[in-house]
Amino acid sequence: MSSKVRVRFAPSPTGYLHVGGARTALFNWVFARKHGGTFVLRIEDTDIARNTDEAMQAIFDGMRWLGLDWDEGPHAGGQCGPYFQSQRGAIYERYAQKLVEGGKAYTDEAGALRFRLPRQPLAFDDLVCGHIEIDRSKSQSRDGSPEADMTIRRADGGWIFHFVNVVDDIEMGITHVVRGEDHLSNTPKHIELYQALGVEPPQFGHIPLILNKDGSKMSKRDQGAAVGSYIEGGYAPEAVVNYIALLGWSPKDDSEKLSVDELIARFDFSGVNRKGAHFDLEKCNWLNAQYLMHLPMDRYLALALPWLEKAGITGDDATLTPVLALVREKVKFLTELPDWIGFFFTEEYPFLPDAEEKLRKPGALDRIAQLAEAYRAIEPWDSATLEVKLKELAATHGVKAAEFVHPARTAVSGKTVGPSLYHMLEVLGRERVLKRFARATQTFAG
Repeated sequence: MSSKVRVRFAPSPTGYLHVGGARTALFNWVFARKHGGTFVLRIEDTDIARNTDEAMQAIFDGMRWLGLDWDEGPHAGGQCGPYFQSQRGAIYERYAQKLVEGGKAYTDEAGALRFRLPRQPLAFDDLVCGHIEIDRSKSQSRDGSPEADMTIRRADGGWIFHFVNVVDDIEMGITHVVRGEDHLSNTPKHIELYQALGVEPPQFGHIPLILNKDGSKMSKRDQGAAVGSYIEGGYAPEAVVNYIALLGWSPKDDSEKLSVDELIARFDFSGVNRKGAHFDLEKCNWLNAQYLMHLPMDRYLALALPWLEKAGITGDDATLTPVLALVREKVKFLTELPDWIGFFFTEEYPFLPDAEEKLRKPGALDRIAQLAEAYRAIEPWDSATLEVKLKELAATHGVKAAEFVHPARTAVSGKTVGPSLYHMLEVLGRERVLKRFARATQTFAG
């Protein structure tokens, strides 16, 4: 494949970025990156009544969050602009006039401009669906009557999707049109327009629809449909990209966790399934937990910072990193981080009801006092030494280690669950641990 590959993603700013649209963008982006090609972002904003600035921003934000940088388009520029259909009217007029002059389009009685359908057999090879043949001479409308000539401009001057879509792809030099299978029925019309304009059609590839577990088509209202829900839900972009890539495409082995570089290297249309892809949010959640567990620490910290700052948790890298390392295996979503580590960054942490219950248990404060005495001069202050000393103390008093572990945990964190106690104590440091033991004793004594 040469470096001349040019693909595009052409969303309409009439609603949030749908996971189906994101997958279309991803497949195009990966294909372009694999073949050293160009990925174009084009905004199809001709539906003035439904376009919103919020939807436009959601498209930009969602694609940037996913890491799908575009080579040409809004904010990136390029030689084939403008990249908003609303600004390309003069271009459409020129192409429409070419069809009229060639006797291939005409204005009907209502004032609409129509394209004369060739009404001939047509065939093309789809990258996913294979060889397709259609006898367009027998095409019918829904009521069974012969298909009417296609409107390309309404009487009010508004352009029709099929026409402007083809014109833009011609003008932008698009070599491969990769889109959802719901557009497959439009492709013959588009090919006819290409032929009428004397242009070789691009290669088409129609990827399977995304379905719910029950087999119904995934709608905008279904859980997990909006890319924004992943941004707000504390997902790692890498995990979402990985999951979306596996919706209808397979690397032909049992691989489930694939980096972006691996996706680029391994992507091929031969791995795209013809059947609908069943969406499983639990699978996406599992992948997210796997990524959060194994991301490089500097990347994990970068993803965590916005959530920590929102919760008022601040600190330099040297302070935050060891704390985050303690809990990363337990965190399923970045939104959970403040609850997991908040007590590290304040001495006024609350004691949760179940923690209070443990600290009011007979003998609990005695165990804290005994542990404080044992820890006061312990050297070195590290998790291994702290663990050995606690277990020695428990053996001396003839009790299980848990009799010391539970009170100690609740005293220093206000919680009954959390990261490894000994590593937590190590990170907190001797002075803070002893002060927290004292605070718990003062709070629950008597």
